[in-house]
Amino acid sequence: MADVPSDAPEHCPGTSSDQAGKSSACQGCPNQNICASGAAKAPDPAIEEIRQKLTTVKHKILVLSGKGGVGKSTFSAHLSHALASDDSKEVALLDVDICGPSIPKIMGIEGEQVHQSGSGWSPVYVEDNLAVMSIGFLLSSPDDAVIWRGPKKNGMIKQFLRDVDWGEVDYLIVDTPPGTSDEHLSIVQYLSGAGIDGAVIITTPQEVSLQDVRKEIRFCQKVKIPIIGVIENMSGFVCPKCKNTSQIFPPTTGGAQRMCEELNLPLLGSVPLDPRIGRSCDEGKSFLTEVPDSPAAVAYQNIVQKIRDYCSSHTTSDHPF
Repeated sequence: MADVPSDAPEHCPGTSSDQAGKSSACQGCPNQNICASGAAKAPDPAIEEIRQKLTTVKHKILVLSGKGGVGKSTFSAHLSHALASDDSKEVALLDVDICGPSIPKIMGIEGEQVHQSGSGWSPVYVEDNLAVMSIGFLLSSPDDAVIWRGPKKNGMIKQFLRDVDWGEVDYLIVDTPPGTSDEHLSIVQYLSGAGIDGAVIITTPQEVSLQDVRKEIRFCQKVKIPIIGVIENMSGFVCPKCKNTSQIFPPTTGGAQRMCEELNLPLLGSVPLDPRIGRSCDEGKSFLTEVPDSPAAVAYQNIVQKIRDYCSSHTTSDHPF
């Protein structure tokens, strides 16, 4: 949980728990007396610091998925590229997938280093108006494993939000790991003062993916994050030669469209499988500029326009936590 101190014992109940400072796990913890007194239940001061830091960021969008491997980071990268194609907009992409940071590779900036200045960490720029921050920039090698417990992950996310010098930004895209655990709770907690415009949820057509996505949707509802809409990736395969469409992952229960109808959520669009998307990601290039006329690129652009329209008609103050 996000309310567990970084130096807490393994089974810490959390500072907001009624058992804080009183459970057997608290014995010997340096924070025991503070927690038992109730002083630790006060709001984390970082929430206000982050709110002030992000007053220069107009729109904040989370990209979520219940399951790994559905194309969430790929979409986050291409959403960022598409928004930054408007030279008048400043875009930032924050990768909070602490254990599996793939954004540096997808964005073609693997091996870059983060520099520190008086105003904080400087993000890595892909274009003049597209900045990226990821723990991948802090590792000595892309093959290094990040073996951290929750509190250390939470501390890293806090640093990303509080200490990175984003500057004046129109869109901050936050690429999250799959699931509904530490990283997601931290993002929601630390952005509770700054506000989140909404979440884009990624799935694939088969029921095994939709099952996990329903959990993600329930998570958003519980923590009161507005849902911008759902995207169905790998929705059929369009043959580059004959143009016929094949269902690689058959939507046995009706796919994302049926789920969105049942849950009264917008389906932002369906993106067909295209091998060139994977190749572009491996090469660190934007698929939208490499193959702009492909069915998948057209689907991406339509989805991005819907997200633009959503942001232009909503403000973060419309959705207080």
